Amino acid sequence: MSDPDLPETLDAETRLAHQPRDARPELRLWLRLLTCTTMIEREIRRRLADRFQITLPRFDLLAQLDKSPEGMTLGEISRRMMVTNGNVTGLVARIAEQGYVERRRDEKDGRVQRIAMTEKGHEDFVRMAREHGAWVRELLGDLEPGEREVLMSLLARTKASVARASAPRVEAAE
Repeated sequence: MSDPDLPETLDAETRLAHQPRDARPELRLWLRLLTCTTMIEREIRRRLADRFQITLPRFDLLAQLDKSPEGMTLGEISRRMMVTNGNVTGLVARIAEQGYVERRRDEKDGRVQRIAMTEKGHEDFVRMAREHGAWVRELLGDLEPGEREVLMSLLARTKASVARASAPRVEAAE
């Protein structure tokens, strides 16, 4: 049965919120977190593409390289971005075409290739990062400072709960 007061296209979290209160609160919370994350990410992706003609993964790669002026190996980038080496290889190739990064041989081990930001990459990233920060402040701007602190604390507890529940279980000795 549909509710005539609700729009046809709703996200899962909103649909669930309009179900009877016996719906599982943990599921509703998870869907709310997912919905917020998805909405923020979608808007950041759109703004990066519109304003800088860059994808979010490329921006994330530049953010990692900005923290390492000496450059990083593909393996280091892969670990930091939590993606496969294959994904990083393609990402680096595409962003190098834009002139943002270059491949360099490691000074200590010539077999190792380091990926480093070019001067153009650094200059453009500084502008992108400044605007990215302003966008995030805008998107979360309706929260008061105290509310942000409470939310950060609750999310820290949520993260710890997920980590505990995800930890490998030690089987009792037989």
